[in-house]
Amino acid sequence: MIEVRQLTKRYGKIPAVQDLSFTVEQGQIYGFLGPNGAGKSTTMNIMTGYIAPSSGEVIINGHDILEEPEEARRCIGYLPEIPPLYPDMTVQEYLTFAAELKKIPAGKRAEQIGEVMEMTGLTGMRERLIRNLSKGYRQRTGLAQALLGFPEILVLDEPMVGLDPKQIIEIRELIQSLSATHTIILSSHILSEISAICDHIMIIAHGRLVASDTPENLANMMKQSSSIEITVKAPREDLAGVLENLDGAASYELTDSKEEGATDALIRVETDEDIRPALFFALAEKKLPLLRLQHTTVSLEDVFLELTEDGAPADGTAAAGPSVSEWAAQQTAAAENAAEAAMKDALSDDAVPNGEEGTR
Repeated sequence: MIEVRQLTKRYGKIPAVQDLSFTVEQGQIYGFLGPNGAGKSTTMNIMTGYIAPSSGEVIINGHDILEEPEEARRCIGYLPEIPPLYPDMTVQEYLTFAAELKKIPAGKRAEQIGEVMEMTGLTGMRERLIRNLSKGYRQRTGLAQALLGFPEILVLDEPMVGLDPKQIIEIRELIQSLSATHTIILSSHILSEISAICDHIMIIAHGRLVASDTPENLANMMKQSSSIEITVKAPREDLAGVLENLDGAASYELTDSKEEGATDALIRVETDEDIRPALFFALAEKKLPLLRLQHTTVSLEDVFLELTEDGAPADGTAAAGPSVSEWAAQQTAAAENAAEAAMKDALSDDAVPNGEEGTR
């Protein structure tokens, strides 16, 4: 349905997206996860045709976004992080406006607007001015305009940012209900949001894809990576002798303990089997008293932090001034502002309902 091939976007010498490749299959919810400035919004803006890549291809249902932009865009409904809403329009006026811009036939506009209002829970708000809507209902209005034309693919950039817990649950349930008839790509820098709603997670850092799998498979991978901390009343060499012969221990580190005559050990485990009973009996056999044992499983959050932690620029250039992530964040924000301004300009130039200014 969507193929992204070796996508790169550079601002001067600074890469915001680097050789990014992935495939989106039909009928699933994909989570695009990464810290601020990782390249998520830049990638989405390229996928939806708002900005051009430096190199690479984006194919939407067989249409190249650069070669066949109109055909590709018909397949996509896009909700930017900040929906381009007109606060002095009513919800009804705005959706009529967006339907005209999307060139939905006049005879079908009222029916489609009614359907997307029903889908997004806006029917009771149709005559309300957008400026008087809560943040949650503004997000719903932005989502309703993305649904107009009933595109097969929805691209949602940070759809739950700035919402309170109740609104987050409502938008999450709405997105899940839409997944029955749409393929959805949504971005976030909050792991809990992505893991709660998505069928597939793609983690991006420094403009590169660093992990891609289902939440279940990522969680199962983490179960096989854990550690055990122990304190044993024994000299280092005696404890090392036990750990050397312990099945399931991938590696270990020994340090002097604060306990007199004791040694601390950090044991890294790479198996889904619990080695604590074997460790206990091995120490008991050697008559080495176990003073402390703590088992820690590496979480999905730990892996996310490790994969996305800041480092040197990928091209090896010296980091003078802001970091790559900070620089990319600035450029992404500029691109989003430009995209929003372009959409509003297009709306203002192409279609104003009934020749009115849309003010109250």
